[in-house]
Amino acid sequence: MKYRLLALITFLFPLLSSAQEKGLDEKVNDAFMPFASWWEGFVLTPISIAGYNLPIVLILLIIGATFFTITFKFPNITKFGLAINTVRGKYDELDHHSVEKTELSAPDGDLPGTIKDESKEGEVSHFQALATAVSGTVGLGNIAGVAVAIALGGPGATFWMIVCGLIGMSTKFVECTLGVKYRDVGPDGTVYGGPMYYLSKGLKERGMKGLGKVLAVIFAILCVGASFGGGNAFQSNQAAVQLSTMLSLEGGATGVIIGIILAILVGIVIIGGIKKIASVTEKIVPFMAGVYVLASLIIIFANFEYIGDAFGMIIGGAFTPAAGLGGIVGVIIVGFQRAAFSNEAGAGSAAIAHSAVKTKYPASEGVVALLEPFIDTVVICTMTALVIIFFNMDVGAFDYGNAVGSTVLLNESGAYVGGVDLTSMAYDSVIPGFRYVLTIAIILFAFSTMISWSYYGLQSWKYLFGRGKTADIVYKVMFLLFVVIGAAATLDAVIKFSDAMILALVFPNMIGLLFLFPRVREEMDKYLTDIKNFVKSK
Repeated sequence: MKYRLLALITFLFPLLSSAQEKGLDEKVNDAFMPFASWWEGFVLTPISIAGYNLPIVLILLIIGATFFTITFKFPNITKFGLAINTVRGKYDELDHHSVEKTELSAPDGDLPGTIKDESKEGEVSHFQALATAVSGTVGLGNIAGVAVAIALGGPGATFWMIVCGLIGMSTKFVECTLGVKYRDVGPDGTVYGGPMYYLSKGLKERGMKGLGKVLAVIFAILCVGASFGGGNAFQSNQAAVQLSTMLSLEGGATGVIIGIILAILVGIVIIGGIKKIASVTEKIVPFMAGVYVLASLIIIFANFEYIGDAFGMIIGGAFTPAAGLGGIVGVIIVGFQRAAFSNEAGAGSAAIAHSAVKTKYPASEGVVALLEPFIDTVVICTMTALVIIFFNMDVGAFDYGNAVGSTVLLNESGAYVGGVDLTSMAYDSVIPGFRYVLTIAIILFAFSTMISWSYYGLQSWKYLFGRGKTADIVYKVMFLLFVVIGAAATLDAVIKFSDAMILALVFPNMIGLLFLFPRVREEMDKYLTDIKNFVKSK
């Protein structure tokens, strides 16, 4: 296989030099941009409140996350230790030492009357489920997305990203608990879970079968689109940008060629299903996150004397933003929008991966899941933001708020850069040559996110079109096609489409969560009671 891949690369790259002035990349982008712009405008439809135009989806996201944080008594703080203990396996014996048998529910293709063993069902461990879900969230949103946030909203956008991450931990706890509670398990042990199932089955329990079915179908359709956008096209786009910049590749088909290569590599992994994906992500995610965090810490400690000034800019900019940023509400919108894209809390996507965990306690996976936004947004996004802020403090590379699209104007060269290029410049300014390491990290980030999101999209596709092999193949071919489209299009077009697709998931998902959260309380009480009894018996 590797020799065939090398042969393909050798054959394809010479095509770059023969590309026309308006090459294939630009043609793909021209075709893609109008739809991306329309879809972004539709999903981010605003309403006017006190003279401010606020996107409805962000209002729903913020209200829901705040409500869950208060209702469950700040689980992002009070359940943090429990989450650590659960993911490291402290309560695994509790989870597997007894067998609880219950009737399988019959809707959506289940086999009525079948008995399931809740202590054995599932396909992956707590850590693997977390790694798979984190690989779907800890990606280029943390590298390129933070740069976009600072370009558009200044340092103050970082503050609101952190706030969104903290309250998003509560939302993630709710949706992932429900994901395990209402999952389906096929005759062969394959798990089918996610918002599609808790919307349809959970709302049916509440006497709202019709609403549940409609919301489930809407979510599944949008999740397929999100897997093509934020979970795919954005990742391949930024990987292609970094590769072409580092290798000085030019030509009208550069993005297409890189996209084809990425699509082949992704295709090799996603054929194996969730077990294969989990086995890959549990190795890639800790490694790439470790490298990135280590480099960030080196730069942060090298600039430690300025850390107070940096946080002063972050906090000050959150409430007194620089001119031209649209005021404080504009900065809040940018911060929450970028955080929502990065950690996906409220979108429901991670519940699909967490549903595959081996457990009989849905709440056990809910508490594990609340670690995601903390790792993703509170830790990694903040580190990225500090590095970019230090970079600008040191060399005055650009002016905050002087953004065009998703890029900023460099004061020295007069060039516009954004996304991963800006982040790469910031890291390279302190650790010369780090752009090569960052390129590898970016490719791994993009790769792991794409394979995780391929699973999310496939589960949604199966919910819509059945669980046959033909449906699988059709989806995977379409997914791989968007790898190529994303690599060829511009960042502005891709981020419009990707943002809107991820955020659109909030509408059906959050409505369901607000109806079903009492079930989460029941499951949490059950888990905590059994832990107490288990500890007493030891």
